Amino acid sequence: MHPLDPLTAEELAAGRAVLDAEGLLTETTRVPQAIPVEPDKTEPEALNRRIQYTLLDTATGRATDAVVSVTQRALLSCEEIETGQPAYLFEEYDLAAAITKAAPEWRKAMARRGLTDRVDHAFCAPLAPGYFGRPDETGRVIRSLTFLRDHDQDSPWAHPVEGLIVHIDLTERRVIRVEDEGDVPVPPEHGRYGDVPPRTTLKPIEITQPEGPSFTVDGSEVAWEGWRLRVGFNAREGLTLHQLTFGGRSVLHRASMPEMVVPYGDTSPSRFWISYFDAGEYLLGKNGNNLRLGCDCLGVIHYFPAFVADDHGHPVEIPRAICLHEEDYGILWKHTDLDGKAEVRRSRRLVISSISTIGNYDYGFFWYLYLDGTIELEAKATGIVFAGAGHPGEKQRHANEIAPGLFAPVHQHLFCARLDMAVDGERNSLFEIDVEGVPTGERNPYGNAFTWRETPLRTEKEAQREADPAKARVWEIRSADKTNRLGTPTAYQLVPRPSATLMAQPESTVHQRATFATHHLWATPFRAGERFPAGDRPNAHPGGAGLPAWTAADRDLVDTDLVLWHVFGPTHVPRPEDWPVMPVDYSGFTLRPYGFHDRNPALDLPTGSAGHCHDDQGPTHA
Repeated sequence: MHPLDPLTAEELAAGRAVLDAEGLLTETTRVPQAIPVEPDKTEPEALNRRIQYTLLDTATGRATDAVVSVTQRALLSCEEIETGQPAYLFEEYDLAAAITKAAPEWRKAMARRGLTDRVDHAFCAPLAPGYFGRPDETGRVIRSLTFLRDHDQDSPWAHPVEGLIVHIDLTERRVIRVEDEGDVPVPPEHGRYGDVPPRTTLKPIEITQPEGPSFTVDGSEVAWEGWRLRVGFNAREGLTLHQLTFGGRSVLHRASMPEMVVPYGDTSPSRFWISYFDAGEYLLGKNGNNLRLGCDCLGVIHYFPAFVADDHGHPVEIPRAICLHEEDYGILWKHTDLDGKAEVRRSRRLVISSISTIGNYDYGFFWYLYLDGTIELEAKATGIVFAGAGHPGEKQRHANEIAPGLFAPVHQHLFCARLDMAVDGERNSLFEIDVEGVPTGERNPYGNAFTWRETPLRTEKEAQREADPAKARVWEIRSADKTNRLGTPTAYQLVPRPSATLMAQPESTVHQRATFATHHLWATPFRAGERFPAGDRPNAHPGGAGLPAWTAADRDLVDTDLVLWHVFGPTHVPRPEDWPVMPVDYSGFTLRPYGFHDRNPALDLPTGSAGHCHDDQGPTHA
């Protein structure tokens, strides 16, 4: 057992036993979240395995955080939660549906719309309520929207009952109020997508590695072509990476996706309040998929299992939570010399991936490690767009018609990656690099010159930055302790992809709760308790927690243990091609070495294998 290994079933069971022995588990106690407490950086090999449990008394709404040492079989702390709500329980989704369907006001609204005969197959979608300071929403609240189905196995998202919103107090198990706005017809067209006859024109592609993969796995540790790292997983963030080194030199201490927010830009009663925090409110890891060979992953695969706690704290296995494989990625470098002789080397990358399904959307997180020391994260958003109903053919300012009478609102998927950097050690500094033109004059007599400008980002407030593709802007993390053969600090660059930040206005509640999404870049000095950019409990939180609270001190970032927080992701104006299931929308970023090596580290790659690289220029097929 390594201190950074994911939690095991035995540890979750042992932790639950400690809670039970301490009298913290009753008939009404539930476990919204159980995540590992990672070891202190000063003692990385000290084996004191700990679990932080969030406990919720469903009878009173009282919530506590308890830390258990499963190594010592002891309760270390127990503190009551004052602000915000724990993540939702799986059982609360069924509870919300039952409360909705039993409510006379809901049944009356369905009858008024002529939908009484479709009540039995109705799907009640429970959604986090946001935060609006309403006096009747002081406890554990959820909102329920209604969708129709032709049968229990039907996809409900095609048939929204527009304007019907049920507000529910989960602790008191009652309806707070029901809104019934408008008389828009329910879109009739089905949204089924899995029963379309497959085309027969695509020929098989076989991926084989007859000698096996190039990576090795020892527990949670992976080694591949100069890379060495540990693979982790927890109920909140899902996939995590730890202690990444390349060529025996440190690059990253930890990399994860601790939060994402999905704010909607629609003003309708059914959607103005929607702003999902898919990690903090719903738990990305707990909703992790059990991956399938040939579908989610292709090639010679190594799977990592993961264990999460269910609503009662018992361990549940996701047998294939993480997929590890390598894949070809085109050419890495090539040159044809003056004599016509070509040297070419093919690129390959190691892929570490997981996928989570949160309601209608599916999110894939794919970490790529390359042979030249580059790291890439690609987030893949797919699944089914969330839609409402309208009159066919009408124009709406905040929603696009994607099928007859079905309108999908504009929204964003704003991911926040947490990158605990360690470029040749833990003392790093941060610089912003812009490429800029030089005004025509003495310094640019021909008008053609351009150069680059380096700006040190020395404090937390200086490091709150936006990407600027017009300036080819990157952010450079430099070592304070090591230089390359040219005498410059070894470094990695964070290369963003163009994307928007949070579109909501500063006075909006989602802006206060998701302030982390208002900048592409934040940076902080490492502190063990600073894990989640929107705070520990964004559910029903009034805002201000996380990054805006931490960075208010404007702490020093020079030659320090540096943590970067990078926000990226698609701003989605839905299109007809996104229905009834959405092709993947890709977003992400790259971390590339910049002076980390003295020269191209991939010069020694083989020219080809198994006859794949031929010298002749003849036809490649009969």
